[in-house]
Amino acid sequence: MQREKVIVIGAGVGGLTSAALLAARGLDVTVIDAASAPGGKMRQVAAGAARIDGGPTVFTMRDVFDGIFDACGAALDDYVTLRPTHRLARHAWGADRLDLFADRDESADAIGAFAGAGEARGYRAFCAEAQQVFSGLDKPFMRSQRRTPMGLAWQMGLANPRDLVTKRPFETLWKALGEHFRDPRLRQLFGRYATYCGSSPFKCPATLMLIAHVEASGVWLLDGGMHALARAIEALAVKGGARFRYGAPVSEILVEHGRAAGVVLASGERLTAGAVVCNADPAALADGRFGAGVATAVARTERAQRSLGAMVWTAHARTTGFPLLHHNVIFSDDYPAEFDQLAGDRLPETPTVYVCAQDRDGAGNGPDGPERLQILVNAPPIGDGPGFTQAEIDQCQVRMLESLQRAGLSVDLPPAATTLTTPMGFEALFPSTGGALYGRASHGWAASFRRPGARTRIPGLYCAGGSTHPGAGVPMAALSGGLAVDILLKDLASTSRSTRTAMPGGISTPAAKTAASA
Repeated sequence: MQREKVIVIGAGVGGLTSAALLAARGLDVTVIDAASAPGGKMRQVAAGAARIDGGPTVFTMRDVFDGIFDACGAALDDYVTLRPTHRLARHAWGADRLDLFADRDESADAIGAFAGAGEARGYRAFCAEAQQVFSGLDKPFMRSQRRTPMGLAWQMGLANPRDLVTKRPFETLWKALGEHFRDPRLRQLFGRYATYCGSSPFKCPATLMLIAHVEASGVWLLDGGMHALARAIEALAVKGGARFRYGAPVSEILVEHGRAAGVVLASGERLTAGAVVCNADPAALADGRFGAGVATAVARTERAQRSLGAMVWTAHARTTGFPLLHHNVIFSDDYPAEFDQLAGDRLPETPTVYVCAQDRDGAGNGPDGPERLQILVNAPPIGDGPGFTQAEIDQCQVRMLESLQRAGLSVDLPPAATTLTTPMGFEALFPSTGGALYGRASHGWAASFRRPGARTRIPGLYCAGGSTHPGAGVPMAALSGGLAVDILLKDLASTSRSTRTAMPGGISTPAAKTAASA
């Protein structure tokens, strides 16, 4: 029997997950990407002779990926080497330093020594509320198809009526943190989790405190960096029979008889399929970058609705002074001013700086000489507009290094082994985003409901990726891929003229019994 053909545009985490799950169900899957390797934003960047993670660096929610591999008849541990880290991250405000740990009691003790017993009690109360928020939203929202606010409230109310009044959707994260922490440094530390989805803690809902719970529940380090995860899911998809074509930009998504019917490559080659999963940012669909026929598939994202972008340095460099862990955050001394400047389309004058020391383990052990670093500063998403002048870019690097120096960290960035990616560079890599790395910003109580879902207005065309529901971040992008598969398979089953019955999709379902080549 002829297998149903599916084309996946983009080999980011959402597209890779969709491809692996569809191939495991026996569909004929082809993944097409303009880049030369898998990963999307979870890419590697050359810095001299070194290759360094240039995108996401934090691995959490391991159960999501265990579920993907299990659904494909495999085990995650057979594809990647994961090591849980005891110290989650090191934080600094000038000479003041605070580590958080995988053990919450240890974190509470560290906070108590840092800021007093009252702040330790505030941390415990914050953890309890963040866990409650996560538990209330995990299944009915993050692992389910996009809902309306009323639909979500109804679903949560069925599970626990208290959930309807304890998630604080109408309060900002910054305000809620003020109820738990009197020390402004701790409010700043836990407010930073808003930037995990490219948002401001002063504008996003308090429900985003669930990100702190996710990270406190476990962080793993991957041998080979985060890009190794992309390679692993690619290998899983290939094992199921999926094919990958790199260096092949898509110029048009074909629409025939009112439904998606394949793609046209930039080379002019036409590929037909019964369904298309688009792992590009949905803004590219709405902007007509895949043809006028699918420009109405999703709603437009206005510039003011974009999430943050970033200035990202990837470097093979020597460091001295500050005792780096794998994950490190050096905070600015004026958080409100920093986000006001970002909202005004300016680079921060005194930026908060994230440093991933990729060669270091959770205890800080690493090489004696040059090491692989990713250094990130938040930036406004104006890469498709005027962008930044070279003088502004140079000044940003000076200010970034000064911020590190205030915490005692000296970094020597050799020009031959340093690559800087600006919002303009990210726009070139991911068109129609302006360099926004997380889709829509999560500003206001309803923002999360406005992200595109898996199903579009064009039958046979589906969306997956961190810019779609359930949101930004590697686990969320993977969940989006599973949600796209769920809907695609249900739609195929409902329109099939054969006697084939619906096949269960999603991440948590058992692997299909049929061979991938059947």
